[in-house]
Amino acid sequence: MTMQIVPDTEHRGLIGLLPAAMRPFAMLARFDRPIGWWLLFWPGAWAIALVGSAIARWDLIGWFLLGSIAMRGAGCVYNDIVDRDLDAQVERTRSRPLPSGAVSLKAAWGWLLLLCAIGLVVLLQLRWQAQLVAVASLALVAAYPFMKRITWWPQAWLGMVFSWAALVGWVEIDTSRLAPMLLLYAGSIAWVIGYDTIYALQDVEDDALVGVRSSARALGARVKPGVAAFYAAAIGLWGAAFWQIFSDPLALALLIPVALHLGWQVATLKPADGGNALARFRSNRFAGFVMFLACATLGAASNL
Repeated sequence: MTMQIVPDTEHRGLIGLLPAAMRPFAMLARFDRPIGWWLLFWPGAWAIALVGSAIARWDLIGWFLLGSIAMRGAGCVYNDIVDRDLDAQVERTRSRPLPSGAVSLKAAWGWLLLLCAIGLVVLLQLRWQAQLVAVASLALVAAYPFMKRITWWPQAWLGMVFSWAALVGWVEIDTSRLAPMLLLYAGSIAWVIGYDTIYALQDVEDDALVGVRSSARALGARVKPGVAAFYAAAIGLWGAAFWQIFSDPLALALLIPVALHLGWQVATLKPADGGNALARFRSNRFAGFVMFLACATLGAASNL
């Protein structure tokens, strides 16, 4: 069976190189869209960098990257299992492996377990305190696919899930300073709400038809100022976290590049243009990298 590649896919050539039988499973785990695991990875990398361990614990950052790829894939498979009937009614998602019939429900569950096994290998690299924090996220992950049915703000729930690595990374290295950890986490949640609201703009019409709720629908014509407010909250909370680490205006200045980038996203966002929204959403991979550089710089300076 020839798989139809959805509009927001990436690396068409890479997926095309896989054996035909493997392609539906790669797409079910969204391996064709690496932006998802980058966004899941960055908060954990920020935490490791902000406590001053970006270089000393480069191995931990590598494990977090592997874990992000595996667990984001597992989350997508689980989400598609739960949403298979809804996905069949939405133009952008009806070609996904489960609603299209390219992957059976039984095979999807097996693929989910395999991805979780990889995640377990990563979990075993952590000390027990960080393991407990990581396992605590499973309840949030399991509940997420249902949020779009019961709240207008499923993006807030996604923010808690996609920012959880910041808590895990911090506790793995430092359990003595919890205030900056919580501020970093809260800022990441605001960031996720902002960028996922942009992403949800692609599906506003279809979501309205099938009754799926989202922050993009809730904000309506106020989506640009709404996203701007969440991005501003993210910068403010990250600034507070930085101040906890190093009380100097220069610490806050490190956030200027990421603030400018997020401002550019809002200024150039065209809510009615799905392609524009997708490009702005994807650019958060770069935003995460710039934020990582800021955390690494401050973390290194605070250890001097």
